[in-house]
Amino acid sequence: MTLWTPGGEHHVPRDPQPESETPAADGDAGAPVDEEQFDLEDLSPEDRERAEAMLAELAAARERLAAAPPEVVVANHAMGLYELGAIHLTAEPPRTEAARLAIDAMGALVEGLGGRLGESEPTLREALQSLRMAYVQQSSGGG
Repeated sequence: MTLWTPGGEHHVPRDPQPESETPAADGDAGAPVDEEQFDLEDLSPEDRERAEAMLAELAAARERLAAAPPEVVVANHAMGLYELGAIHLTAEPPRTEAARLAIDAMGALVEGLGGRLGESEPTLREALQSLRMAYVQQSSGGG
């Protein structure tokens, strides 16, 4: 059986593996997994119930995500980058290089997808401009 995560499908092992043998450690985190290697029947009733609940939650989340218009999902991610940039700019001391990465990533999304972000595009452009201005002020010592 596999477990879906934003990083891809992951095999859920029956027995815990040592840290050095995890899929992420060997660079194979996104590889297809043999679903027969995991069986809910091998779990205790409590663990099986928890695993089934987690799988149901993941399936429901995937359905909600699939039903959402893609421009809304992308706008949500862009606003997450806005928040990340703002967090780094307002940290003590400010982490301007980290903020710059978030701001540049937001700019790549908003400007790179110009005309395709739906009704939230003007708001995203204003937020990006505001964040860039805050970065300039912070970088010049006026923050």
